[in-house]
Amino acid sequence: MSLRVIFMGTPDFSVPTLIEIVGQGWDVVACYSQPPRKAGRGMELKKTPVHEAAESLGIPVFTPTSLKSEEEQERFRSFEADVAVVVAYGLLLPKAILEGTEYGCLNGHASLLPRWRGAAPINRAIMAGDKASGIQVMQMEEGLDTGPVCMSETVAITEDMTAGELHDRLSGLGGDLMLRALSALSRGGLSSTPQSEDGVTYAKKIQKSETRIDWSLSAEQVHNHIRGLSPFPGAWCEMELGGKNAERVKILRSSLAEGSGAAGEVLVAEESTLTIACGSGAIKLVQVQRAGKKAMSTDEFLRGSKLSAGDKVS
Repeated sequence: MSLRVIFMGTPDFSVPTLIEIVGQGWDVVACYSQPPRKAGRGMELKKTPVHEAAESLGIPVFTPTSLKSEEEQERFRSFEADVAVVVAYGLLLPKAILEGTEYGCLNGHASLLPRWRGAAPINRAIMAGDKASGIQVMQMEEGLDTGPVCMSETVAITEDMTAGELHDRLSGLGGDLMLRALSALSRGGLSSTPQSEDGVTYAKKIQKSETRIDWSLSAEQVHNHIRGLSPFPGAWCEMELGGKNAERVKILRSSLAEGSGAAGEVLVAEESTLTIACGSGAIKLVQVQRAGKKAMSTDEFLRGSKLSAGDKVS
């Protein structure tokens, strides 16, 4: 059976799934994405990655600010779609939308539910030190990521993996997994399993207030914090680099290191090695970014700074 599909998504993460669905010949009759927003120095309106991808594929795009009105819900139903595919859309789907297609809404979610329901599952998994994450297809309900799971793929989180790397891995897997789900649905063989009521955690949106590094934490906690926020929004600290004021520096990559000292103390700052003490243990900075500059290796950073062993960062 051929399926008529409505696709709903917004960021880069969603694009591979849209491309895979179209590439396999499914009939995507409409695409929904967040409205264009002002961005860049000129503050010009910028379309979302999904919006741009859909237009390039010749798919009509709709960008309502809400789906609560009867007018929007009637338009959604008018496409007479068999199923909606939702990947990081970012708008609440009311009951009328969830029930606006024959088979409801299938959601591609980047965690191993019920762990990390919500907005930032990739970041939160790494920040918490999880050893595994995954991508799942679930049947959407009115609750926040509470629906039964149809398909799942697990990905190991290695010691130095960043949120950006896990994002890209899960994004690619998500397209393949959704294709398998649609294929099973078209054959009448897509089954689902209710989520466990145990182990529920919520991945709240990352706030600016939590991006500053707390050097009093253990080295493992600091390392997880750094890689969980890399490359965006980026964990940061302040360093005295020879100027009049302390400078904010983002830490994009780190690794666990030998050494101990007062929290925030520079233990080694020579050649390509910059090691900083934490509340317990130490980390080595691998890639950093000074304000207004591109990301750089520690070696390049040290050539342009005046950090020395015994200095403090905060």
